[in-house]
Amino acid sequence: MAIRDDFEVVASQVRTVVQRFALGLLVIASFGAMLVGKADTVLVEHARVLALDLASPVLEAIARPVAAANRAIADLQEFASLREENARLREENARLLAWQTAARRLENENERMRGLANFREGPEASFITARIVGDSVSAYVRGALLNVGRRAGVASGQAVVTGEGLAGRIAEVGDNSARVLFVTDVNSRLPVLIERTRERAILAGDNSPQLRLTLLQGIAGVQRGDRIVTSGHGGSFPVGIPIGEVLETGEGGVRVRPFADFSRLEFVRVVDYGVTGLVGGSPSAPTAPPAGVRIR
Repeated sequence: MAIRDDFEVVASQVRTVVQRFALGLLVIASFGAMLVGKADTVLVEHARVLALDLASPVLEAIARPVAAANRAIADLQEFASLREENARLREENARLLAWQTAARRLENENERMRGLANFREGPEASFITARIVGDSVSAYVRGALLNVGRRAGVASGQAVVTGEGLAGRIAEVGDNSARVLFVTDVNSRLPVLIERTRERAILAGDNSPQLRLTLLQGIAGVQRGDRIVTSGHGGSFPVGIPIGEVLETGEGGVRVRPFADFSRLEFVRVVDYGVTGLVGGSPSAPTAPPAGVRIR
C-alpha cells in the first residue's frame, strides 16, 4: 500500500507540473517541430505521408456509413417529395378531367354557335355600319337615330346588332337617316328561344334596362344564365341571333339582361338578312329627327 500511495503522490505532482507548464511545453514542442521541418524536410514529408496512409483507411471506414446515412436520408426526403408530388398530380389530374369535360361541352356548343354564326352571316346577309347621332331615350321611348338611311340600303325591319348581340330593329327610314327601336322599348316584341332548352317564348321590352319573357309554358326549366336567342318564327330574324341572358326567375316572371350595353352605344351594324316578317313595317321618310330625339 505504501508503494501505491507513493506512486499516486508522484503522479499527482507530475500532473500538477504538466498542467502548470502545459502552454510552455506546447510552444517548445511546436518550435522543435518547426526546427525539425527546416532541418530535414524529407523526413517530415515521409512522416506526413505515413500519417495520411494510416488515417486514410480509418477516414474511409468512417465516411462509408456517413455516406450511406446521407443517401438514406436523401432517399427518404425524395420519397416524401414524390408522395406529395403524386398527390398533387392526382389532384391536378382530377381538375384537368373536369376541365376536359367542360372543354368538350364548350367545343360542342362552339360548333353549334359557329353553325349559327355561319347561318346568320350567310351569303344573303349584308350589313352597313352606322353611327348613332341622336337618341330618343325617355320614360316612354327607347330608340336612337342613325346617320344612314334609304340611300345606303337601309329598310324598315332590318336588324340592328352590336358586337354582343341584337340591339333592336329599324322602325323608320328616311333618305339619310333611320330610327332604331331598341329591344327594351315597350313596343318591342320578339319571338325567341331559350338556347339550352329550345323552349319558345316572346321577349318583350318595358322601357327598363331589362327585358321580360312572356308566353312561357312554364318557368320551372328556365335557369339563371340561360342564353336567349332569336327563334326565326314569324319571318322576323334568322335563328340564333343572341339577345341576352336570364337574370332572374321568380313570381314576378323571367327577367332577361340584354347583351348590348345601350348606355355606351356609338356604332351599330344594320344587317339585312333578306327576310321580312312580323317586325317589318311600312317605311316612312322622316326628314328631321322625330320628337323627343336628342342630337349628339
